[in-house]
Amino acid sequence: MKIIKSRLSTGRKLTHLWVSAVLLCISATVPGLAQNIVPGTTIALHSPDGHIQLEFYQRSDSQNKKTLWYQVSYDQQPIIAESALDLELDNSLSEKAMALKVDTHAHWFENLSVKTISRSSHDTTWIPAYGEKASIRDHYNAATVELIKDDNDIYPMNIEFRVYDEGIAFRFYFPENTKGTYYNVTAENTEFSLLPGAHAWFANWAQAPYYELGLKDWPGESERPLTIRTANGFYISLAEAGLVDYSRTKFRLSDTKPNTIVTSMAGGAQLISPFGTPWRTILIAKSATGLIERDHLIQNLNAPAAISDQSWIRPGKIMRVMTQTTAAAKANIDFAAKQHLQYILFDWKWYGPAFSFGSDATKVAIPDFDLPAIISYAKSKGLGVWLYVNQQALLAQSDSLFRVYHQWGISGVKFGFVQVGSHRWTTWIEKAIQQAAQNHIMVNIHDDWRPTGEQRTWPNLMTAEGIRGNEEMPDATHNTILPFTRFLAGGADYTICYFDKRIKTTHAHQLALAAIFYSPIQTLFWYDQPEQYHQEPELDFWQHIPTVWDETRALDGEPGQFVVTARRKGAEWFLGAITNDDARDIRIPLSFLESGKQYNAYIYSDDPAVQTVTHVAIKKMTVNGKLILSPHLMPSGGTAIRFEPVN
Repeated sequence: MKIIKSRLSTGRKLTHLWVSAVLLCISATVPGLAQNIVPGTTIALHSPDGHIQLEFYQRSDSQNKKTLWYQVSYDQQPIIAESALDLELDNSLSEKAMALKVDTHAHWFENLSVKTISRSSHDTTWIPAYGEKASIRDHYNAATVELIKDDNDIYPMNIEFRVYDEGIAFRFYFPENTKGTYYNVTAENTEFSLLPGAHAWFANWAQAPYYELGLKDWPGESERPLTIRTANGFYISLAEAGLVDYSRTKFRLSDTKPNTIVTSMAGGAQLISPFGTPWRTILIAKSATGLIERDHLIQNLNAPAAISDQSWIRPGKIMRVMTQTTAAAKANIDFAAKQHLQYILFDWKWYGPAFSFGSDATKVAIPDFDLPAIISYAKSKGLGVWLYVNQQALLAQSDSLFRVYHQWGISGVKFGFVQVGSHRWTTWIEKAIQQAAQNHIMVNIHDDWRPTGEQRTWPNLMTAEGIRGNEEMPDATHNTILPFTRFLAGGADYTICYFDKRIKTTHAHQLALAAIFYSPIQTLFWYDQPEQYHQEPELDFWQHIPTVWDETRALDGEPGQFVVTARRKGAEWFLGAITNDDARDIRIPLSFLESGKQYNAYIYSDDPAVQTVTHVAIKKMTVNGKLILSPHLMPSGGTAIRFEPVN
């Protein structure tokens, strides 16, 4: 990873960004609390552009118990109202607490003493191995609050705050404990209090459908990122970043406070200091599309790349081989090469029953499947091979499995049916990603797991499922929600289909998904087979489209309604637009094109009059950045456009 610009300033350089006494400001937004705020514990921290303000303070209740609070505003409009910061630990805290038989499990965050508050600013730009843009700026103002439990040095803890132009982030950090104490985090009850009238796009689990719901009577916990439209018109997304040694967090409604969302850990986490909890992040935008252009914040909260030689990490397009025989594999390789794909995938059971620990994932267990010959044939056509491996084999064989695959010439492994959520399985997945990297193996994690930005640290983690994809045949409305929700967490393997008759959208809609849905390993033709192909000319769009980008523009859209996205690779632009179940006329200003240049626009759109099975029309026209296109989208339809510079 290359740092191309760096600036770091601390201390007095940021004096102008700080308000050491924010009691009047807090009193204005939280009436009646000023007299209860503990002196010397207040912070007002602004984003670099000045729009976002985070306030932190400690206050005392009627029983003189000190607790920790924060709130967030944008241009003085409330985003997060007064909300508690809270962890539960079951550690014994002190001789005094033990003698008094204090319930330390429930009250760990009470009566912490603030020792110091340090302030800093950070501004760097880094180059990802691949992504939705060629470079990512990491720019924030920060504060670290050092606290001590019960006025002794046995239990120090810091709260780290960062405020970006894109939103805010905070985490709890436990410095190295000189007593060698172990920590058992049993729960986290951090709050996100909203104005009445907020609506969220709720999903019970990572592969669930989305529902737009008010903050009342949720049917359980919601996945992250959790996207919300606030009552005063902002769009925010609550997310988790840097989940590498902890339990996954979802979101639940508070049992006691209306319009309040609370973090909910998937079990406890047993840790040894030094350690930090995952970052709690809030993306903040004035429009839904603004969230899409701020999703790099999650990667910024992860460590830089731990892989120095990244030459073997190669994004690309992939298809699954439906029939696992040598002849079918070679036919799929021929088709994939013709469609300008880079990889083929052999899905589960090629090595035997996937849920059995008795299956050996280094041996082929099905007849008429000459894997060495298939790998060699794929290589001769310029394609790589990916293999599916279920968790049982990964758990039993990962210490040697990836080394064997590297010797075979395998490009990547799709992890299947992984256990997720608990501290144990979180650390196991992170270790498996690292073991794969040590052997130059790329990774795609399937089922209920979602990334939290660790692809910055381990860029061999190419994509992940954690999505209700085309495998489940969702409707068009669902597809218009995904860019504003799941895709904020990073690349997602939606497994796009084309020829399968069960798809619930038009074919132009399916074409456009490759431009809208970001996945460095982009699965195309998931349920499709070569014999279904009849020279459909519109597949030219997929033949040309890359899977990683130099620039991304979220041009227009609303969750559940429609979305328009344009992406650039080199000098070419690719645009996708899709709608929900309703027909829609949209306007697409082409101002994102380079000024003064002309482009050949290849427009792929739905047209029932076209006498093909897919009913996709192709139109070529010359355009420039001053023009506005006005396509009509059929119900559940879309349009896909490739812009090629005119020499």
